Amino acid sequence: MKERQYIARRAAEWEAWDRWLAPARGPRPAAPEGDAAGAAGLPQRFRRLCHDLALVLDRNYSAALAEDLHRRVLAAHQRIYGAGEPQGQAWRRFFGGDLPALVRREWRLVLAAAVLLLLPLLGLLLLIQAWPDAAFLLLSAETVGEIEDMYSPTARHLGRPRAASSEWAMWAFYIANNVRIDFQIFAGGVAFGLGTVFYLVYNGLHIGAIAGHLTQIGHVPTFWGFVAGHSAFELTGAVLAGAAGLKLGMALLAPGRQARLAALRQHARIAVKLLYGAAALTLLAAFVEAFWSPRPDVPFAVKVAVGSALWLLTWAYLLLAGRHRAA
Repeated sequence: MKERQYIARRAAEWEAWDRWLAPARGPRPAAPEGDAAGAAGLPQRFRRLCHDLALVLDRNYSAALAEDLHRRVLAAHQRIYGAGEPQGQAWRRFFGGDLPALVRREWRLVLAAAVLLLLPLLGLLLLIQAWPDAAFLLLSAETVGEIEDMYSPTARHLGRPRAASSEWAMWAFYIANNVRIDFQIFAGGVAFGLGTVFYLVYNGLHIGAIAGHLTQIGHVPTFWGFVAGHSAFELTGAVLAGAAGLKLGMALLAPGRQARLAALRQHARIAVKLLYGAAALTLLAAFVEAFWSPRPDVPFAVKVAVGSALWLLTWAYLLLAGRHRAA
């Protein structure tokens, strides 16, 4: 068959492909328009298009025709099988709606993690106001002396250990410390969730002991002014890491009809996404803690107001963002 005859015979279907491939943006069409077979016939039509290219090359038809078909095959393959989403766009989609929607779907685990962390924290904080020596059940005398110096009204650099030289050094320290804590909480899930429970309760008690002691001795403006700004990000990050760890634990405790390893793999895909959210919040907390929280020129009332606003914004984001997309 001559080239012109072959083109005339196949041109209608090629033009249908061109119309289907024409939109550069928007939702992916189900099939080349004008084809009554619809999406069910798409694989067969794509194979015919590939066969056309192979036949043109085998018969040594013109280079222009081969190049035109080659371009059409590549574009069709990309449209059918989907090109990888740009990394930046994927992250925007994840944090713009997917993460909050996931937190809402896993609300039971998020709530359980929040109770395991915050209930011991608040309980010990209140206990120390009635029984000050309770702080020493968890904290050594050396640790108590160090935190008193760090949050003293006369401290040169509020909240900064003596070994730290600058805000940048503190930022790095906070990132390393918070990431270590969150990873311990998360990784504890592989011990049937018991490790996650332990680290959530322990960290809640540890924070409660520090907060309770400093409140009891009167360092309220310095300590609470310091933690107000970053507490929403830091504690919420720990809660999400806890929910991720509990997700792993549930796969091992209640795998259903799956093998435990298969259930663990399935749950891990969800748990890792929660951990991404925890990591992002931890980085934000470290930045605020290093550069905003220790500022002595900001009044206590302003720090509390900013901290309250950040708590409101954090949980408004987790509870409300992405709902229109889900709908």
